[in-house]
Formats: sequence, structure tokens, C-alpha cells
Amino acid sequence: MPQPIRLKDHEKDARLIRKRALVGGSVFLVLTLVLIARMYYLQVIQYEYHSTLAENNRIHVQPIPPNRGLIYDRNGVIIADNRPSFSLTLTRERAGDWEKVLDVIVEVLELAPEDRELFERRVRQGRRPFEPVPVLFELSEEQIARLAVNQFRLPGVEVVAQLVRHYPQREHFAHSVGYVGRINEKELKELDPVEYSGTHHIGKTGIERFYEDELHGKVGYEEVETNARGRVLRVLNRTDPLPGRDVTLTLDVHLQEVAEKALGGRRGAVVAIQPQTGEVLAMVSQPSFDPNPFVTGISFKAYAELRDSIDRPLYNRVLRGLYPPGSTIKPMVAVSGLDAGVVTPSTRVFDPGYYQLPNNSHKYRNWNRTGDGWVDMNTAIMRSNDTYFYDLAHKMGIDRLHDYLSRFGIGQRVSLDMFEETAGLMPSREWKRARYRQGWYPGETLILGIGQGYMQATPLQLAQATALVANKGKWIRPHLARTIDGSPPQDPNPMPDIVLRDPKYWDYARQGMESVMHGARGTARKVGDTAAYRIAGKSGTAQVVAIKQGEKYDRSKVQERHRDHALFVGFAPADNPQIVVSVMVENGESGSGVGAPLVKQVMDAWLLDENGQLKAEYAKPGAAAPLNAEVKQP
Repeated sequence: MPQPIRLKDHEKDARLIRKRALVGGSVFLVLTLVLIARMYYLQVIQYEYHSTLAENNRIHVQPIPPNRGLIYDRNGVIIADNRPSFSLTLTRERAGDWEKVLDVIVEVLELAPEDRELFERRVRQGRRPFEPVPVLFELSEEQIARLAVNQFRLPGVEVVAQLVRHYPQREHFAHSVGYVGRINEKELKELDPVEYSGTHHIGKTGIERFYEDELHGKVGYEEVETNARGRVLRVLNRTDPLPGRDVTLTLDVHLQEVAEKALGGRRGAVVAIQPQTGEVLAMVSQPSFDPNPFVTGISFKAYAELRDSIDRPLYNRVLRGLYPPGSTIKPMVAVSGLDAGVVTPSTRVFDPGYYQLPNNSHKYRNWNRTGDGWVDMNTAIMRSNDTYFYDLAHKMGIDRLHDYLSRFGIGQRVSLDMFEETAGLMPSREWKRARYRQGWYPGETLILGIGQGYMQATPLQLAQATALVANKGKWIRPHLARTIDGSPPQDPNPMPDIVLRDPKYWDYARQGMESVMHGARGTARKVGDTAAYRIAGKSGTAQVVAIKQGEKYDRSKVQERHRDHALFVGFAPADNPQIVVSVMVENGESGSGVGAPLVKQVMDAWLLDENGQLKAEYAKPGAAAPLNAEVKQP
């Protein structure tokens, strides 16, 4: 059955439409009011805040690292300079996925996987936003061309010209001047983030580290306008950096070369000091190494070869090498005995070839097994007689011996500006009790008197102790910096001079050392006889392995690296000291046979003119004595 047709209620539909329109209009109005309110809040109330953010997006402050100060020798020869080099930098904020960018760099330049790991570590150490981080140094022309062709694949990557530290003398001053290297994470936490912004290298060793504050300089800044991609459009303002201060060293390039040549490739150390000023004229530690690869980042393989080498080229023997001083310490022990009043210059001891403590059967051997008979102080120093100094040490006792030798710098750092110096060891009762929980034995005092036993000193400390004898107790710290930007360095903690009861005591020790070189029975008279001036010197031998009681040292039965070390110290001219030289040759065996000729070569290079004559400024009028004359006691 068909349904009736219903008419549509148009009035009801119209009311529904009007209601929906009203709701929609209300919502639109509310949203519009909210938008207007938000715009008002952002553009009026927070205008200054957001305008500053917008300005910061447009303007960046970029640090300008200062040029590092230069380092010269005493004659103006450049030792450390700054060489222009093209470097590859990456800015993480502009690179996007910077790890993929590093992959592209390695691909484009055909580098090894370990280079990729090194790049990533360098980028992760980046400190400030938008700060370019150098990832590769010393780019070649071919590498620069490859990067230019692939620039579209390398966002945030730039090739920039930078000054990189360079050491033209290479290995000759590696142990004194040191080197700079990349700032590591530990150093990053300790450095001033403002002063070192834009700087990626810092002094690691030697003079480069000790005078880091002076060499670094003061950072500069420039305000630059950038576009949305971070590219610099223009420089708005610039504050130039202040370059680091130049340092002139006391070292002499020529004397350094002579000392290295005299050492002849043997493992050892040579240090030469001007006693009146404390200036270090030469400082050689062999073998050495080229510091230049450390500046831009040495490879793992190259570093491992240096680190694991049996000859230890990275080891600074002058400052860190600890050796028993042997007989080189005997003149200082003699001065100590005189001042303590336990001996006089004429005190004699009979030497049958050994020494025995009372009620003790142990024989402490003299190096001359047949003995020297009756010896006084001058003869004891000239002959390096162990028996005499065993007896002197026994009379002194460990307490007085420790106090006196400490005044000579044994067991403490003596330099003014040498970062790596170690203190050495001057043993005492308290030290042994703390170290070994044992008391001190009389026999240990005896061997201490001839520079053996627990005592350890560096070649620099032996040079300083010898300089004190040459200066008659005047303490001047050895130093490497002659001037810093024209001003000499100052000693903030000067050492007290050694003042003796009678200044003549110095003369007895000095004359004994002169007899070593020029006396009829001097242990180094063969070297002294060939000198054009008088030398005061003392040889020494430091045992590497112990020899059993009653046995005699036989070099044929000892491995080369177990043989005795050869030491020699001296100053010249003997009556007007101008240079002090300390030499240590590892496993060289004979201080007089190996060390003395080496010392003389260094002295000749400093004291003689081109005609082989003593320079006029070093001669003391009226003080010269016949070169081969026996030295008389006063």
C-alpha cells in the first residue's frame, strides 16, 4: 500500500543552519582573538627577547685565535715558528649528519679507516656551537682540488688557511723546547674557555708547556652576519687578537750540535751551564725524536714505535734520567767534610785497596784493588780514591751527609723553568724507614759517600752541584729562557747560597778537581794534557748491576745494557769558570775514558776561537799556570 508523501520542515532546517553558523562563527572569533593575543604577546610584550634571538641567528661572534709566540736560540736562530698550512674544518651545526659527512671525506680523499676514527674523535671534542673543528692538516693541492669538486656533498666543510707550529731544528731541541699538541678532554676542562676559544693546540712538554701563558697570546673576536645556511655575508665588527710573546732561549744551536756529535749516537745526556748566570747553553738527550708529527696528530703506529723502542727516544735523560752519581759527588762530599770539621785538607787515610768498618769483616773495595797507600784530600779527589771517601762518609754519618748534599741540590728540583724535571733522591734515615720499614745501616752510609746506593740524581742536578763548586756556593737556578719579549725571567723562590765556615774550603775541592785533569796521577790527565786551558773535572762510574763480594768487574761477561754508566762533570777555565758540563753515557763504563773527552769537546767549542786559542774574554790575567804542573795545596 503506498505511503503518504510528507512535506519537508524548511523552518526547522533554517534554525539548525543558523545555530551551526553561530557556533562556527563564535569558534572562529575565539581563535582569531587567541591568535591576535598571541601575536601581541610575542611581538609587543616579548619583543626584546625575540628580537635578540633573531639577531643572534643572524649575527655570530667568531673567535680569532692569536698567533703563538716564536722561540729563538741565544743568537736569534729560529727554533719554533708558525708555518701556514691548509686545514680541513667541519662545523657540526652546519653539517647536518656530520658522521656521514666524515664518511664522504674519507671516500673523497681515499683515507684509511683509522683516519676516520681520528676525525670523529676530533669533532666530538669540539667545544662551542658553530665553531669549526680542524680534522685534517697540511692538505696537498690534489686534496684541495678533490674537496672543491665534491663541495656539494660536504655541507659544513671548509678548507681554511691556518698557522701551524713548526720546528725547523726537528729532533735537536725536542727535549728542551718540547712541542704543542691538540687539546685533550682533560685539558679542556681546566683551560679558560674564553681565552682558548678557537685554539686547538697547547704546549705539551718543555718550554712550550712551561711558558704556555706567555706564548699563547690573547684571543680576538669578530661579529659576522650570516644567512640561513650559516654562510658569512659580512663582518660587522672586529677585535684583533694579541700575538703571544716571543721567547729567546739560553741555548746555543752550534754548541748543541757539537754536544750531539760528541755523544756520537750513544744513549746518554749532555748539559752545559754558564755558572755565573745559570744559563743552559746545551741540553742533549739521545736518542731524540722529531716533534713535528705531534703537532698535527701522530699516527698510532708511529707513536707506538717511539713509545715501545728499547732506546726510549721520548725519555728526557737530562731531566728525568735518574742515575747513581758515582764519584762525581766526591768534591761535594769533601767540602761537606771540611765544613763539618771531621777532616782537614791534610788528613790522611791509608788505602790497602779496601775499607773495613770496626769489628766488621766485610771489605768495601776501592776501584784500584792494589790500593793507593797514604792519601790526603787532594790525592783522594785526583785518584778518585774510594777508601778515603768511605772513611769520610763514616765520620760524617748519614744525617750530616744528607743535610750537606741536599744543600747542593741532590734530591730536589733545581731548575727554574724545566717542566719535566724530577727531584731525584737523597736518602735519609726517615726516608728508608718510611719506604722499607727498616733502620739505616752504617755500610749504607759508606757507599753513599762514593755516590752509590740509594742516591739518585739527574745529569742536570750534577751540573748544578758542580756549578756550585765553581761559584763557591753561589746558588743560581739553571734556566732555559734568556728573555721573554725582551725581559729576563725572575726566580720567585731563590735558593739560599751555601755559606761555609771558611771560604777556602771551596779551593781545596776545586784544586782536587784540577788535579784530576792535570795532576801526574789524575784519572783524566790524558784529556787534560791536550787542553789549551786548565779544566777542573771529576769522573764517575755508576753500577747498573751489582758485583758480588770479591769479584772483579769483567765487561766481557756483562751484557752491553748491564755495563756501568759513564759520568763526568767539570768546569773551565779552572781559575775563571765560564762553562760547566755534565755528561752521562749509558753503559759507557769509563767516566775518564768516555766522559772526559766528550766534556772537553763541548768546552773547546765554547771557549776556543777559530785558531784554537782561548778567547780573550775568558782569560784571567796573571792566573794561568803551566798546563802540566802538579797542583799544590795551599
